[in-house]
Amino acid sequence: MNWQQLKIQIHPEHLDFIEAQLLNAGAVSITYLDAEDQPIFQIELGSTPLWDNLVLCALFEESVELDSLLTWLHKNPVIENRATLAVETLADQAWERSWMDSFSAMQFGEKLWICPSWQEPPDADAINIMLDPGLAFGSGSHGTTSLCLQWLAQEDLNNCRVVDYGCGSGILAIAAALLGAASIDAIDNDPQAILATEDNCARNGLKPNRIATYLPDEFDKQSEPACVDILLANILAEPLHSLAGKFTKLVRPGGTIVLSGLLADQAAEIIERYSEWFDMSAPVQLEDWIRLTGIRR
Repeated sequence: MNWQQLKIQIHPEHLDFIEAQLLNAGAVSITYLDAEDQPIFQIELGSTPLWDNLVLCALFEESVELDSLLTWLHKNPVIENRATLAVETLADQAWERSWMDSFSAMQFGEKLWICPSWQEPPDADAINIMLDPGLAFGSGSHGTTSLCLQWLAQEDLNNCRVVDYGCGSGILAIAAALLGAASIDAIDNDPQAILATEDNCARNGLKPNRIATYLPDEFDKQSEPACVDILLANILAEPLHSLAGKFTKLVRPGGTIVLSGLLADQAAEIIERYSEWFDMSAPVQLEDWIRLTGIRR
């Protein structure tokens, strides 16, 4: 059976109204897409931020008649760019597996690979992290994660104590462990991220205590000041700014801080903030994203 796909460009304030009409017309699924390549961030846990201009992609069974819906949409003033309204026919496929085609093994440095579970690692002798895209952020494909993995892959982590603050899927903490770090703490304010990190540790053969996982309040009770060799924080500009004092107390003199999750136009403010305590290096950029590193004075 083939399917019918309809894409509709709207502003988010009209989302509930249009989505209800699509469901009433027989849509079996509705997907939100970015209409303008605009980065968005989940500032508050549990929130669902949307783009300023989005596309609803509605899927209908082949037998559903859509002429009346299209006529109504063309006349509706809340629809943006009506000229693009059209129905596309999609051939049936194994939908539950088709998304896997977008992910393949990725190499960082000479010895580190991130591999989805459905593919054989390209280099069996390398350090291979088996990790699938999931609910928690971090599969290696995003620029901010890539920048941090690139940094880790070229560092000597032997005997280092590492903190991954905002661990998401646990990808950076797991990479640090497999690259030789002696002690790793992984912190996130999302319980789902803690579960994802623990599951991914088990998948990669790490013993339960190899990476300690904490919610922030739990970590604050466990941690000792000025004892971390490396602190990784792949989060957002706002929390990086507000947590600068806390991070400074955690990193020992001579230790390194690695900051990512930043857009290029946010780098200067964060460099200024951390320069009070760290000798900051020049930003490293990948696409629109920035990685900052600094040595604790």
